Amino acid sequence: MRSKAYEVHEECGVIGVVRADGPAAELVHRGLFALQHRGQEAAGIVTWGPTKELHHLKGRGLVSECLPVYQVKALAGSVAIGHVRYSTVTMDRSENIQPFLATTPYGKFAIGHNGNLKNTDALRSRLEAAGSLLSTTMDTELIVHLLARSGAKSFVDALARAAGESLGAYSLVMICEGVLYALRDPHGIRPLVLGELKAGWVVASETCALDALGATYVRDLGPGELLTIENNRLTSRQLLPVGRPAPCVFELVYFSRPDSRVFGQGVHGARTRMGERLAMQDLALGTPMPDVIVPVPDSGFPAAVGYARQSGVALEKAIIRSHYVGRTFILPDQDSRSHSIRLKLSVIREAVCDKRVLLIDDSIVRGNTSREIVAMVRSAGAREVGMRIASPPLAWPCYLGIDTPDRDELVINQHRDEEGVRRFIGCDSLRYLTIDGLAEATGRQPFCMGCMNGDYPL
Repeated sequence: MRSKAYEVHEECGVIGVVRADGPAAELVHRGLFALQHRGQEAAGIVTWGPTKELHHLKGRGLVSECLPVYQVKALAGSVAIGHVRYSTVTMDRSENIQPFLATTPYGKFAIGHNGNLKNTDALRSRLEAAGSLLSTTMDTELIVHLLARSGAKSFVDALARAAGESLGAYSLVMICEGVLYALRDPHGIRPLVLGELKAGWVVASETCALDALGATYVRDLGPGELLTIENNRLTSRQLLPVGRPAPCVFELVYFSRPDSRVFGQGVHGARTRMGERLAMQDLALGTPMPDVIVPVPDSGFPAAVGYARQSGVALEKAIIRSHYVGRTFILPDQDSRSHSIRLKLSVIREAVCDKRVLLIDDSIVRGNTSREIVAMVRSAGAREVGMRIASPPLAWPCYLGIDTPDRDELVINQHRDEEGVRRFIGCDSLRYLTIDGLAEATGRQPFCMGCMNGDYPL
């Protein structure tokens, strides 16, 4: 059962480290802090210790809450993987916290998974009919059972068979008998990068984790590529045939940290270009320019910079975000969420009073947060409040590693068109970035834009 998502959320972040000059767990721990934005409900670390055993530390909550430093330091071993999780079920179970551990015909095994499988129901039914006893509700466990039942002579051959049967998005970090493996799905939907340490290697969901460890970015893993790191030696092979290239464009729109490089380009630069394209759309239509550009914190800031730069209109950081209020999407009802938004965000009155204000945000999901923000800016004395969105309308849900509301709960579908959304939000004008504008801002790579145009790679 999917959760009632009130925002769009990335489900996971992964990292793996092989370190020749000390324990790997402390580096994984540091990397998980850098990846915290990718999953904020649970976290875990697994190491391969000197006694040839897997050791683990997992728990609910933020990395700082569930992975205390003194316990991380007790995790021995030069090979480690880590995972941060955002659950897509209403009441998640502790056994679903990753990395997932198992004993297989190929040895002791641990896996961390970023993404989501499309054929989960079919795989689950087939495995249960064959006698598999599933202990979690995770699609990650299905990969492990497929691997264990493969009958292959080697672990790599077993992984190839299991991955070949797993349709969907996956970037995997794994330990099997002390060897670190990293695998990306044939479409390259979720990111996975390789970095080099002074005495070792690191693979992670984003380059911001490499920066946190002082690692040098080497390259992105290719679609269907398997990296193997054994005794600090790295080898690569094409484990799966390359499919239709389809990296998730929403990594650049919203998910990834602004200081990361994803799919070969800087995230902040891509978002700034999205804002520039928004301004170019307005200028081409002869739209009157506002008195001030105001970013919706925090993800709207780069696009607002781009819009201001292209339009020549002043940028004001007129909405302030408190970092001490919990996330709004987990609250039980709209009244509670509205109250939380007003606790989390506040408007600087003198920056907007008696001015024509243009708000810039990265996306609109259900529209309730945008509606509250528009009302807050009006209450602060704004003469006009317009809104520009640095991505096309989100009209389709995603099943490839993102938690989204059902299609009929997305604001563009509830209110039919841009004008209907504008009336619901209560702003004076509303315009989204076009599909072509987004493609131009992101270098016209073959991105998956399924949540925007309904065209999924599988």
